[in-house]
Amino acid sequence: MLNERVSEINSLLSEMGGLVEDAIVKAIRTMAEKDPTDADQIIEDLEPRINELEKRIDEECLITLARYQPVAHDLRRVVAVLKIDKDLERMGDHCENIARRAKEIIKEPLLKPLIDLPRMAETAQEITKEALDSFFKEDTHLARQAIEKDVLVDQLQEQIIRELMSYVLADPRNINKALDLIFTSKDLERISDLATNIAEETFFLVEGSDIRHMGPKDQRKNESL
Repeated sequence: MLNERVSEINSLLSEMGGLVEDAIVKAIRTMAEKDPTDADQIIEDLEPRINELEKRIDEECLITLARYQPVAHDLRRVVAVLKIDKDLERMGDHCENIARRAKEIIKEPLLKPLIDLPRMAETAQEITKEALDSFFKEDTHLARQAIEKDVLVDQLQEQIIRELMSYVLADPRNINKALDLIFTSKDLERISDLATNIAEETFFLVEGSDIRHMGPKDQRKNESL
């Protein structure tokens, strides 16, 4: 039955999302605790499992489309899932980037205490959870909440870059350490952006509307229609 297949697809997507959320937390914890254990788990276990789930979800979705030929809401759900699992897979790639970089960063003293990077990671994880919850609950208000939090991630990244550049200006020998942290912030910023893509799929599922590339005012207007 179509409902059973949709339920199975949702279950797989939820599992994949949980692995990504776990990877976000563990990627930064590697640097904060100066322990490569979490990074190794991301590289050797979590990221490969995320990749395998993407393949399985794609297969389940394609079989569902071919066998049941869903329409309207059911069709939008399957199409949305095919896009969401791509976003989650890319988020896993960014977590792996952070993990591999973190293993090198912790070999030497940190350039500065980690304050804003953990805040970025925590917010990105929150956005991911809220975006996925909004999709499963078909809740556009929760999706809007997730999308609006992305601004905080952008602000934290800008603050991190400004602070790190001050360290480089004070001593150019700090450039490599600063770049490692800047690239890490960029990975977190991309994770947050991809999570907002997931939230946008909630609008597509519920309303059949595409809010990508809309400004905040246009998005709110669309939500109120």
